[in-house]
Amino acid sequence: MVSRKVKIVNATGLHLRPAGVLCETAMKYKAKVTFTTDNHYEANAKSVLGVLGACVKAGEEITIICDGEDEAAALEDIVNSIESGLGE
Repeated sequence: MVSRKVKIVNATGLHLRPAGVLCETAMKYKAKVTFTTDNHYEANAKSVLGVLGACVKAGEEITIICDGEDEAAALEDIVNSIESGLGE
């Protein structure tokens, strides 16, 4: 299992479009991908509803957690995607 904290740079947080991009990125990997917020909410990063349910705002930090055979590659790709604004 690997994890890393990352700051949400999107001006409007994780609304539908960036949540979809996050899910698409996570679904490319076999590893289980979840994230936790500062208020201890845990969400499945492969579920758009799970990501939206976390209500992550701009500037908040989340901890990405990957567990499985391709966990390192998944973590690196997801963190890079978030840091680049998830397509926005």
